Amino acid sequence: MSLQSTPSSDRLHIGLFGRRNSGKSSLMNALTNQQIALASPVAGTTTDPVFKAMEIHGLGPCMFIDTAGFDDEGELGQLRIEKTRAALDKTDIAILVFSAGEKDLSMEKEWVGLMRQRGCPIVPVLNKADLLQDPSPTAKAIHDQLGLFPILVSSTEKTGLKDVLQALIRQIPQDFGQHSLTGSLVREGDSVLLVMPQDIQAPKGRLILPQVQTIRDLLDHKCVVTCVTTDQLDAALAGLKSPPDLIITDSQVFPLVYEKKPPESQLTSFSVLMAAVKGDISIFAQGAAAIDKLTPNSRVLIAEACTHAPLQEDIGRVKLPRLLRQRVGQELQIDIVSGQDFPQDLSGYDLIIHCGSCMFNRRYVLSRLERAQAQNVPITNYGVALAKLGNILDKVCLPEGGA
Repeated sequence: MSLQSTPSSDRLHIGLFGRRNSGKSSLMNALTNQQIALASPVAGTTTDPVFKAMEIHGLGPCMFIDTAGFDDEGELGQLRIEKTRAALDKTDIAILVFSAGEKDLSMEKEWVGLMRQRGCPIVPVLNKADLLQDPSPTAKAIHDQLGLFPILVSSTEKTGLKDVLQALIRQIPQDFGQHSLTGSLVREGDSVLLVMPQDIQAPKGRLILPQVQTIRDLLDHKCVVTCVTTDQLDAALAGLKSPPDLIITDSQVFPLVYEKKPPESQLTSFSVLMAAVKGDISIFAQGAAAIDKLTPNSRVLIAEACTHAPLQEDIGRVKLPRLLRQRVGQELQIDIVSGQDFPQDLSGYDLIIHCGSCMFNRRYVLSRLERAQAQNVPITNYGVALAKLGNILDKVCLPEGGA
């Protein structure tokens, strides 16, 4: 898969974490063989996380994340540390960079605990090893206090880099990239009809990412794929020799497509497929049951991955709120967040409705699911919620998938 064709959400995310001036930026530049991040002997050079998409032999398409030092100080420093914590939520493999000669590892111990709590593999690196006459006391302290065997590296002299890359390859999560959008719903030779409204949500001349990824996935499974806009659904069904085995539609037109679909055809949506491949479809399906328990005094959080300017009839900002209030009452309180803005404290909400997350990697979506579950807040997905609101959730085919 080429560098240009791999969305950032499908890349292996490798985060570099450590203290200020431990050499995280220099290490990333050395590993990628590019001057991506500003490296300086001045502590605190890296402020916001730096993301760089790469293609590395053995790792494949990946995304490196250079973060601010977790020992930053002051009010701004605390904000930078929070961004570093947020970067950890996206990280599939963490490179933990230790400073040469560092003896107090209390901060590193805290971050190792966070990484292990999240199930995030750790590649420990003792950087700037060329500055140590004898690195073994520091390496021994890291092992004794944290149970990690650090790789000795010098970003300046380019030593130890192959060992780091080999360690990263060994730590790739076993199921990474193995989740298929449609694999549990189709077999080779199946006829699949895609109903794709080409409205203002889809820029002229382009298909939106879930549609592109679904088409490619179906072709990989050697299905016979037919694409049609909503207004041509009747003509498409009439033109097929037999009913399609599966119909995949935009969630916004679920009720319309359900009314027209042949009884033999299964039905699902692009958003539902994304929910399964990016998160845990069973959790989203269970969360939808909370819609029945909402009252006019309830509070709902709608979270979308994109940070686009709201469009007319926007699904998250217009359609879902309208349908929810029609069902529950106009007094229903609905908060909307986008992009990286997702509250740490979710306890004030009775339900979270998340978008399909085509712009987020799986690790990040799972971290949000884990946060919601830890605070006992039901969470569902746009497509699942729309099927529930349309009273057809039990008629929609949910793919296998999830953690």
